[in-house]
Amino acid sequence: MVKIKLSCLFLCVIGFSIITLLCLYLPDKPIAYNISRMSALNASILLGSQSAQLFQTKKNEEVVIAVVICGNRTSEALVMIKSAIVFRGNSDLRIVVIAEKNIQQEFDETLRDWRLLTNDSFSYEIHSIIFPKEHSDEWRKLFQPCASERLFLPSVLNHLDSILYVDTDTLFLSNVEDVWKHFALMNSSQLAAMVPEHEDLNVGWYNRFANHPYYGKLGLNSGVMLMNLTRMREFDWISRLAPVLEKYRLYLTWGDQDIINVIFHDHPDKVYVYPCRYNYRSDHCMYMSNCKSAEEDGVAVLHGSRSTFQTNKQPAFRALFTAMSQYQLGSDPVKYLLEASASLLNETTSTNCGHLAPIFTHNMRLMFQTV
Repeated sequence: MVKIKLSCLFLCVIGFSIITLLCLYLPDKPIAYNISRMSALNASILLGSQSAQLFQTKKNEEVVIAVVICGNRTSEALVMIKSAIVFRGNSDLRIVVIAEKNIQQEFDETLRDWRLLTNDSFSYEIHSIIFPKEHSDEWRKLFQPCASERLFLPSVLNHLDSILYVDTDTLFLSNVEDVWKHFALMNSSQLAAMVPEHEDLNVGWYNRFANHPYYGKLGLNSGVMLMNLTRMREFDWISRLAPVLEKYRLYLTWGDQDIINVIFHDHPDKVYVYPCRYNYRSDHCMYMSNCKSAEEDGVAVLHGSRSTFQTNKQPAFRALFTAMSQYQLGSDPVKYLLEASASLLNETTSTNCGHLAPIFTHNMRLMFQTV
């Protein structure tokens, strides 16, 4: 009995001591303890979520650029890829090469060297060209060698959701994300994005010469084409190609581009049309400047169609290609790309396109912060 009383007394002393300490060290303001257990749990989850967001590393947007190469277009394609690397910005850049087997090793070796040179600033993958067995030879020779392979990319690249397809004769003159951002601006029914073939009815090709249906008033140019491959597969894109080929095979002057125009003529709600600065061609300046978006925000992607990169037809276009071709990855882009481009363009100011030199270097200056 005495032991029990002593134990009770000991517990009372300890309890009194704890209460005294709480009174001394707790704040004067009363604390509300009327939060239910469920509310407390929700508060804990919310705080945990905020903490996770605070310390989460933001993942950069992945930009996937795809190009198809056959024949002697290897050097031209590599210059295009170099321009994409230079203007990759903060994006996670993936280069997808679809090429003939005999040139795949050259791409692999060059891109592997460029990855080392640029501290793994991009990734790449290489695929073989595949045409359907039916009409295989006709597809292969429809326009330029293997150009129509782009029509079958939803099947060839069935592991990818979306790509930015570009012709080999293109150059990026602006951040690649500048083009890629238009995926977010497309509505839920649109599965591809392109620019009009022309800006002026007076010089338009489709409205004056086409003997097959085409999109809108001026048709579409497919040289720089955002492709939502998932939506194209859902649209059953591949199965629509052969019927168009069979019906209009005698009238497809521009090959696969004409087939694309026929499909989007029949389904105009499936295409998103973005401004001409994303596929700027000599047609936009050879007679007069008719691409307002390029005048306002500079050229984003330059398209050297009709061999303007390789000939003297348009000296301004060749000047830009020469500057990018000579630029060494890893060297100072201001001195060896921007200034070199400006210097070469300065020699072309007597031409209509050369007279517009500032629109070609506008985004370079912004990118390299020299404005």
